[in-house]
Amino acid sequence: MKDRKIAFLDRDGVLNYDYGYVHKIKDFKWKKNVKKAIKYLNDNNYLVVIVSNQSGIGRGYYKEADLKKLHSWIQVELKKKDAKIDKFYFAPYYKFSTTKKYRLEKSLRKPNIGMIRLALRKWNVNKKRSFIIGDKLIDKKLANNVKMNFAKVNKNSDLLKVIKKMCHI
Repeated sequence: MKDRKIAFLDRDGVLNYDYGYVHKIKDFKWKKNVKKAIKYLNDNNYLVVIVSNQSGIGRGYYKEADLKKLHSWIQVELKKKDAKIDKFYFAPYYKFSTTKKYRLEKSLRKPNIGMIRLALRKWNVNKKRSFIIGDKLIDKKLANNVKMNFAKVNKNSDLLKVIKKMCHI
């Protein structure tokens, strides 16, 4: 089914305000219309996939279990609005990590395309109808590297408006 479409979203700065290394529920603050935006994507047959660098794990600031707990909570909150994220991909790597496994797999860290490649292998997707939304230059470079449409958001962006525009390109 080559008609499948994916909305790849960065997490920090797109779904939530980026206060740096957000990994606790109490520190996660939803940005404007995010839940409605994800619901809109779900209703319009987009897979919603998070692609997020999470070097805080490799730096030892928090554990993968902390991040997974936060992502589970995000899903619970979205389910209240009849919305969902299809997959969370994250790159916990940091080149100076004291834990060897977190110095590996640099291909997954944005702007490298490893996380996108994993999603494209999992689902048969039409890249021309898919897109990436992020808040940093690294996200734009990722989009360029994988040859996909890109939209940049800032702290005041209304994600629902951005998503609606991207769905009609």
